[in-house]
Amino acid sequence: MDKMIYMDNAATTKVAPEVLDAMLPFFTEEYGNPSSAYAFSGKTAKEVSKARAVIAKAIGADEKEIFFTAGGSESDNWAVKGVADALKDKGNHIITTKIEHHAVLHSCEFLEKQGFEVTYLPVDENGLVNPEELEAAIKPTTILISVMFANNEIGTIEPIEEIGKIAKERGIYFHTDAVQAFGHLPIDVDKMNIDMLSSSAHKINGPKGIGFLYIRKGTKISNLIHGGAQERGKRAGTTNAPGIIGYAKATQLSLKKMDETIAYEKKLRDRLIDRVTAEIPYCRLNGDCQKRLSNNANFSFRFVEGESLLILLEQKGICASSGSACASGSIDPSHVLLAIGLPHEIAHGSVRLTLSEETTAEDIDYTVDSLKASVERLRNMSSLYKEFSSTVLSKNKTEFNKK
Repeated sequence: MDKMIYMDNAATTKVAPEVLDAMLPFFTEEYGNPSSAYAFSGKTAKEVSKARAVIAKAIGADEKEIFFTAGGSESDNWAVKGVADALKDKGNHIITTKIEHHAVLHSCEFLEKQGFEVTYLPVDENGLVNPEELEAAIKPTTILISVMFANNEIGTIEPIEEIGKIAKERGIYFHTDAVQAFGHLPIDVDKMNIDMLSSSAHKINGPKGIGFLYIRKGTKISNLIHGGAQERGKRAGTTNAPGIIGYAKATQLSLKKMDETIAYEKKLRDRLIDRVTAEIPYCRLNGDCQKRLSNNANFSFRFVEGESLLILLEQKGICASSGSACASGSIDPSHVLLAIGLPHEIAHGSVRLTLSEETTAEDIDYTVDSLKASVERLRNMSSLYKEFSSTVLSKNKTEFNKK
């Protein structure tokens, strides 16, 4: 393999040099536990406090509303299970969607076994939730609405502000999984009426193993992890000072260049989408064409098995995925692609390509050329494709393509 092109930034990103530099002293020099009372830990405690303020400001929150966790999955679990436990005497109904991250979906399935009722809202063919359908699903027993900010597989950005308005008017807590959105899109928790928000540092060139849950002041939520009195008694565990400080630096870097990054990624993303949909027959773009993350492109290719395609791409030095990294190893098709209406055989032939600010136009063109060759190779091995192509030679091969 002569080259490596990383096109899986929705799964994780590399740590930025500035982030690593900010973290290093708190591994080797200022390594004191910020919860300790002696002076040696004072600088660490002060930097953690400053980092909390940086992250809070990024979403228009108060620093006392930011609670650090081990990542997005823990934050999602805490939001869903914590509110359910705290409000179980008030109601037992939760509203979410069919395309949520498994951290939310599996938390809801867990709660169903405890006697809670969960409504899993459908989405349209682009992955968008209908706010009117959401409002119609509300019951007197509804205690929580959880809708992700932007989908991790197909990149669709949900109408968060509309949903937040509905939730506030009905007096229901609103949680959003913003793991793919934080640092990539503008977020204002007050304007959007968000009561809880999950995020994870490693999606924005920060370190793995650190995330946060924003919890609006006054929100009733039980603790998920018990032990010490860290995070103002809400989340036990020794404070991950290097991770928190790195998270803040990654946040600062992301916000500083957000507009520039969005414009750059969008240009390359559209180049990728335009070439693939024009040059590879019987493929479609998954997700909304306009309301999508600037770095996300998800395609389905008929008569191709996604895992085989990923192997061929890897042989050409391209790192991609078939969807969520958390579902790696599963033989089942993506629940997100099934939810937008794709049949199993087409959902199985899907690939997600996610860019970064380091992706180049040359990377895009090489990736498209490699995709074309790999898809053609796999289709030439498919008896189904040979049978299909022999009967439709007179038809337009781009009939299936969707931009």
